[in-house]
Formats: sequence, C-alpha cells, structure tokens
Amino acid sequence: MKVLKWIGIVLGVLIGLIVVIGLIGYSLAGAKLTQKYEYTPESITVPTGAESVANGQYLVEHFMFCADCHGKNLAGTEFINDPSFAVIYTPNLTSGQGGIGGTYTDADWIRALRHGIRPNGEGLIIMPSESYTFVDAEELGDMIAYLKTLPPVDNEIPARQIATVPRILMGLGVIPIGDLLPATTIDHNAPPLMAPVRGITVEYGDYRATTCKSCHGSNMAGAPADPQAGSPAIPNLTPGGELVIWTEADFLTALTTGVTLNGHQLDPLQMPWPAIGTADQEDLQAIWLYLQSLPATPANQ
Repeated sequence: MKVLKWIGIVLGVLIGLIVVIGLIGYSLAGAKLTQKYEYTPESITVPTGAESVANGQYLVEHFMFCADCHGKNLAGTEFINDPSFAVIYTPNLTSGQGGIGGTYTDADWIRALRHGIRPNGEGLIIMPSESYTFVDAEELGDMIAYLKTLPPVDNEIPARQIATVPRILMGLGVIPIGDLLPATTIDHNAPPLMAPVRGITVEYGDYRATTCKSCHGSNMAGAPADPQAGSPAIPNLTPGGELVIWTEADFLTALTTGVTLNGHQLDPLQMPWPAIGTADQEDLQAIWLYLQSLPATPANQ
C-alpha cells in the first residue's frame, strides 16, 4: 500500500508540474502574441497617378502573391482551419465592411507590409513581411497606391483562434515564434532597397526573384519533403538541380503552362505559376538569367 501511495504522490507531482509548465507556456504565448512594437515607419511616398497604380497592380498580382493568402479579390479568406492547431482568416484588404482598407493610413500600410506590425503595435500573424523588407521603396509605394484603389468588398473576418496545446508549445519555444510572427525576426532598421534598373540582367533577375527565395531558400537550392509537416519537396533552381538541362524556353514554358520539361504538372497551390507566368516576359527572362548565374549547389538537406 505504501508503494501505491508513493506512486500516487509522484504522479500527482508530475501532473502538477505539467499543469504549471502548461500555464507558463500559455501565458508566455499570450505575451508574445500581444507584444507591442513601437516603430515609426519610413517616409515612403505613396503616389496617386494611374501609371503607379498600374505598376502596383502588376507587382501585387504577379510577384507578391497577395491573392494566394487574401483571396482573388483580396477581401480575406480562410487560411488555416485546423481546430487542433489554429483557425486563422487573412484580413480583408479592401475598404468594404470588415476591411482594413478604409482605415489604414499610408504609415499603417508601410508598417504592416515592411515590418509585420498592426496599427496598434501588435505583430501580424503569418504575414511574409520579411520578403517586403527587401522591396524597393518606390515599388512598395506603388503597391500601396494600388491596394488603396481596391473595390470595396464586405467581408467580416472572424477572430483568430490558436488551440491550447500549440499555444503552450509556442510559449515554450517548441514552435518557433518567428514562424508565426515575422515582426520578431525582421531587421526593422534595414533601409528600403533600391531596385536595379529594370532589364534582362542578372542583377534585376536576382531582385525580381526575392519572393521566390521565401520557398526555394536564399541560395535557391530548394528543400526536401517534410512528411511530418505535410510539405512537398521544393525544387533546387540552381544549376545543381534539374534545371541544369533546361533551356530558357523550357523555363518559360513551365511558368506559362505549369508543365515542366519532364511532363510534371506544377501544383498552383504550391507553386503560383499562373501568377508568375503571366508577368512580362522580360522579367521572367531576367529571373532565368539570374538562376543560370548561381553556383551549382546541391539540394538543401
């Protein structure tokens, strides 16, 4: 009986410790999710001319992939719906009911896009601001100019919900907070870049492929599949991968048709070829030239 009693005491202590650790993790996650970032955004000119708005639309539709998360009309949509992990909807970017477009100032747009910070100072969840940090200031201004012209769409966005266990793991650092809140990892003091002169050059192709690096890696060598996370393999786009036998025509065909040289059909949910493939051909040629200039790097392991 004494043995059972001691077993019960040990189990009780262990359960108590687990509860305490869980409460600490939950509390720490709440603090991280509501942490305020005091940051005055850069003074970036947001133009109003038709040419700037058109260029902003071009960038948003073909290279920034805003519609992949916010929906075709950018009025927000379901992004994650897994009650065991989280239920998250992307914001309505228009000025319709439930949208942010009618209330955001130019400074709010800059703060959100380049720094991943809400107008109230809290970090935005799963907003790829780390890519926008490297966008040319003039181009960013053009994109904001376009977003401000979006037709209003009424769409009230439900509040985000993060399940208890993932929230605890987030607070304890098991789930990297930077994966959800880019504001925690962005260099907020980095000045806006100046884009190279547009043309079919390695330099411009490197710049134009900036958003590609968020998936293919900074060295464009891709990544292996992650069955546990349900992530497919990301192709190696350096001459160390299958592109070594591709021609420029093969590359352009893959982007415009979604069919690779070996007959593989690209999944538009994983690789947004319909958006990229309808960009100006000169931009795509510049990206190809940049990829060809890279070292023949083995696929990232």
